[in-house]
Amino acid sequence: MFKSHRLMAPLFGALALLALAFGPVATPASADELDKAQVEQIVKDYLLQNPEVIADALTELDRRQKAAEEAARVAALSDSADILFNSTRQVVLGNPEGNVTMVEFFDYNCGYCKRAHGDMVKLMEEMPNLRVVLKEFPVLGQASIEAAQVAIAVNAIAPEKYGEFHEGLLLQRGRASKESAMKAATDLGLSEEDLNKAISSDIAGQTIEEVYSLANRLGLTGTPSYVIGNEVIMGAVGYDELRGKLAAMESCGTTSC
Repeated sequence: MFKSHRLMAPLFGALALLALAFGPVATPASADELDKAQVEQIVKDYLLQNPEVIADALTELDRRQKAAEEAARVAALSDSADILFNSTRQVVLGNPEGNVTMVEFFDYNCGYCKRAHGDMVKLMEEMPNLRVVLKEFPVLGQASIEAAQVAIAVNAIAPEKYGEFHEGLLLQRGRASKESAMKAATDLGLSEEDLNKAISSDIAGQTIEEVYSLANRLGLTGTPSYVIGNEVIMGAVGYDELRGKLAAMESCGTTSC
């Protein structure tokens, strides 16, 4: 008789697959009741007669994995709420005292971010109580990192000019880089020397590292990504979807409901 419990793993794995799709499947009382060849034949015959079981089980497995990922993301949102909504290193546009908050993770070289910028502007115009938190999330190479460093420096030395700088750099033609970011900043009257000093300080590196860590906890993989309430929204979903989610938050009056 077949005595190895280790070699019975394929049987119980297959039976678990069947149970996942159709509920409990009768199993032998012990690993010694069937030999390996018998077990393999039983499972093979069943799957050949019911091939849809595999597709159903994989679909259910995918659903469960997504549900687990979403649950983990919601937990991460709760655990990271303070740094997500109130970090001293972040940028706030719109109404700083607004009771509805939208967080956007962006990259200056992200084409979707450029197109989504108009949605953000329109939302701020229409919603006087909207607080927009911007997170520098450079994921598109070294040029993006260097552009983000300049942006962080602008916010450090002249936060009142950040909004104009941000729009100018984000919507410019061509690829954002340290050079183009510096030009956008100096065109607003900022000193390149002061900007370089800020870049060389800890603030630029700490700010980007803070956002990377936060994005990792939230499972973000690209830009733009948004957080509204306790929901993470990935991609440039458009004005209508963002407006609908923000409208649902208006009656709540806090950063999360």
